[in-house]
Amino acid sequence: MNNNNVLASLEAMLFAAGDPMEPAKLAEVLNIDVENVIKMLGHLEAVYDERDGGLRLIRVDGKYQLCTREEYAEDVRGLLEIKKNTPLSQAAFEVLAIVAYNKSVTRSFIEQIRGVDCSGPVSNLIQKGLIEEKGRLDLPGRPLVYGTTDRFLRCFSLNSLDDLPDLPDNNDEKDNSQTSLFEDGGDSSASVDVSDYSDKQEDGE
Repeated sequence: MNNNNVLASLEAMLFAAGDPMEPAKLAEVLNIDVENVIKMLGHLEAVYDERDGGLRLIRVDGKYQLCTREEYAEDVRGLLEIKKNTPLSQAAFEVLAIVAYNKSVTRSFIEQIRGVDCSGPVSNLIQKGLIEEKGRLDLPGRPLVYGTTDRFLRCFSLNSLDDLPDLPDNNDEKDNSQTSLFEDGGDSSASVDVSDYSDKQEDGE
């Protein structure tokens, strides 16, 4: 793999990861030595600085992460506010149900159940303040654990997760009188209105 391919691969992985990444992990994926990865990351950082675009590469406690430049923070916040108030998709509802009923899960657990990549719905739910990071498991890779938030409880009028409707028995036909909290009648653009809580959350209420 030539240097241009290494740079492109590092850029792609950092963009996809979102979180700060350790050089050793990147080196493991690319099957090259850590020193070379650190050197290439320094070169990539210089490329972004020279380009003077909307992104930059930063170092956080020995890890590397792609992020937006401060001068564009207002535009980014405006976009995220727009995205935060968009309806939840069917995929987001399914991910939210998995997190809520299991109380704390990793993304790989969610993806194992759904059978597809869930990075988009998970990111969307975090932006809306319905789920949040709860820590990391003491396992190889230290995977993040996600759980629901107080905002989730307010949006669905719940006192606690113990108030969630019982899941239907797989061996029995679902009781028609019980309406699941996450049922949306098959509408792929089902909506949960979380906008009422935006100002309260920002004010710390």
